[in-house]
Amino acid sequence: MEGKARTHDSDVMQFCVIAIETAARKMGIPSEELTNRLEAQGLIEGRLFQFYDTLHTQSADYVADDIIETLNNYENDHE
Repeated sequence: MEGKARTHDSDVMQFCVIAIETAARKMGIPSEELTNRLEAQGLIEGRLFQFYDTLHTQSADYVADDIIETLNNYENDHE
């Protein structure tokens, strides 16, 4: 059985899922909670989508650490 052809959009989506799941695991929280927090700060589109071309060349751990640090900075700035 053949799978669907890969597209840029599917690659970006897969990257985002891996980044969020890895970061959530590092933070010890459910991925749904992290997704909600990232969405509230506009970081899924504004960080993961926008900088996909650069971030996808890094390790999953690097991207997870980057998104955690960015989220913490955004949340602390808006308290």
